[in-house]
Amino acid sequence: MFRKMSKFDSKKITPRYSFIAIVLMFVAVSVVGRAMFIMTAKRDFWLDVADRVKADSVTVKPTRGNILSCDGLLMASSLPEYKVFMDFRPLREAGNDSLWEDKLDSISAGLNAIFPEKKASEFRAHLEKGREKQSRHWAIWPSRINYNTYVEVRSLPVFNMKLKYRSGFHVEEYNARKRAYGSLAGRTLGELYGAKDSARYGLELSYDSVLRGVDGITHRRKVLNKFLSIMDTPPVDGADIVTTIDVSMQDLAERSVIDELKKINGNVGVALVMEVATGDIKAIVNMEKCGDGEYRERKNHAVSDLLEPGSVFKTASIMVALDDGVVDTTARVETGGGVWPMYGREMRDHNWRRGGYGMLTLPQTLMVSSNVGVSRIIDDHYRNNPEKFVEGIYRLGLADDLKIPLAGASPARIRMPRKEGRQYVNWSKTALPWMSIGYETQIPPISTLTFYNAIANGGRMMRPRFVKAVVKDGKVIAEYPPQVMRERICKPSTLGKIQTILEKVVSQGLGKKAGSRSFKVAGKTGTAQISQGAAGYKSGTVNYLLSFAGYFPADNPRYSCIVCIQKSGLPASGGGMSGLVFHNIAEGIMAQDIKLDVRDARDSTSVLVPDVKNGNILAADYVLKYLGFKPRADWSGSYADGNPIWGKAEKGKAGVSLTREKVGNLPGMPDVKGMGARDAVYILESRGLKVRLKGRGKVVQQSIPAGHSTRKGMVCELVLS
Repeated sequence: MFRKMSKFDSKKITPRYSFIAIVLMFVAVSVVGRAMFIMTAKRDFWLDVADRVKADSVTVKPTRGNILSCDGLLMASSLPEYKVFMDFRPLREAGNDSLWEDKLDSISAGLNAIFPEKKASEFRAHLEKGREKQSRHWAIWPSRINYNTYVEVRSLPVFNMKLKYRSGFHVEEYNARKRAYGSLAGRTLGELYGAKDSARYGLELSYDSVLRGVDGITHRRKVLNKFLSIMDTPPVDGADIVTTIDVSMQDLAERSVIDELKKINGNVGVALVMEVATGDIKAIVNMEKCGDGEYRERKNHAVSDLLEPGSVFKTASIMVALDDGVVDTTARVETGGGVWPMYGREMRDHNWRRGGYGMLTLPQTLMVSSNVGVSRIIDDHYRNNPEKFVEGIYRLGLADDLKIPLAGASPARIRMPRKEGRQYVNWSKTALPWMSIGYETQIPPISTLTFYNAIANGGRMMRPRFVKAVVKDGKVIAEYPPQVMRERICKPSTLGKIQTILEKVVSQGLGKKAGSRSFKVAGKTGTAQISQGAAGYKSGTVNYLLSFAGYFPADNPRYSCIVCIQKSGLPASGGGMSGLVFHNIAEGIMAQDIKLDVRDARDSTSVLVPDVKNGNILAADYVLKYLGFKPRADWSGSYADGNPIWGKAEKGKAGVSLTREKVGNLPGMPDVKGMGARDAVYILESRGLKVRLKGRGKVVQQSIPAGHSTRKGMVCELVLS
């Protein structure tokens, strides 16, 4: 049997394999050698090529979501802003240096016309310096500019070349945050760090994750000698938040607070308006006197000020006593001559110099805000068990953490008595009587308002709400419904009694200035000295916290409100000062809901003459005639034609006189004093001027005097009041 022989001939095949292996080895050595050559000797060359072909990935910022009012009005939004730069290398590489030299004077003059703050010669020197350095990122203007200004800059010679990588002109785009109503509710809405586009405080910070969106990624790649932007990951724009703020209520509250602060030379003014049924914050004001004497929002005092509340706390003290059943509204208390000794200290009423109040009923202690009366009632029934009194205060919800979505917010600090053995370690005999009248405790205004809102709401305590919903592309993606913190803060009988007493405080007691002839108001006044820390209450000039907290209409409560004013020295009256602001806010809010023809508000004995501004008297004439007035005028025109007629309005006892004057056609700077902002801005911008506004109302001051020579691009600041 013959063995089958293999077809593989090793003598012939092995040399072939060896040859192939040797060839592959030489190829491998040459590849490695070439790679080493490129990595060393040609490294810089190929890096330059790579740099020209593609750019690193760039973060694409999403559009930040809007902040809306309760009825959908835009309160804060993102608008594009730009920083403009010049890259001088593309000009050199494209051989456009001569073009730059020819157009440099035109560019400098154009920049001067856009930015008159800097001379054309200064722009020329600045740009030549950047070219000398061959800068890749030379700032043309140091700060951000809006879109309209950017378009003006981009239209200048060289900068207007279609391919930016050939001209060298390029920009950095930012999402600038703008508030549609200026500083209105500014501390609550919040603000961004300009350079970082990151939230600083307010709702901007609290809801930053919702508003911010998600960054995208893009990179540039050179294809067929052109740069293309390739989107790796598209950005996801932020969602909008719908707040509970009512723009008209907010504006009304701010103006009311500022007017009173200016009148009494106050230091800080706070006002909060809450919707009774829902706990919605409709207005929040935090005005503070600044170094220039003007009032602005610098801190959210309404949620962060931990101050002794004073007499507005007395309502809670009496409610605890009524709810525990230790007293009734028929109880009587002797206040003497307004001074009562208590454990080595003297408790005083505000009228002690006039002989005090003598014998008072329990309701009267709140109506006249008697320190002696309230402190004696509480001390008589709780001196041996102060824990029970403080537990009653806790039961009313005053110490609850409201979980306010604003940085710096803090819950009230109400001390609970604590014993070690038989001795109190954090409590003195004077602590209880002074706590009962609003000292020895610290409560922010929003906690006090939440308590009074619960009284107005039938005993149900609502959590203060600042944001109602999150909206994206017109669809609600998240809702924040009203939250009930406590279904009942006290017995129904207690609630009914305290509601009656609070109405009498306004109708018969110290809170009369907070009342209204048109509807019932209920509330409580408060006047407290502000402790100066370690110095106590007697260090130089005494500072006062003046408060009024209440609700309206008392017979069918819709809104609760608290007003707190801090001022130095006397006179100081919670009812007379804060109560007056409360009155103005309440009257204004209720008037907004009344839909009446202005002619129905006039009677036969009154002459109602509206306030008319200078400016477009044709528009003023149209409005006055619509309201039933016949203004005196020696000219004719139809508002429907659309062309303005400029002039002045003079108000008399019996009517308004409209006089035509050449305002916009005169040479030099026009006189726009007495005009409204819209007319003034229209006239000045039509002459090529740029306008900056400060304040609200009529123009009372213009930075460029009337008749002064002007040139296009000049900036005129108008002060309105």
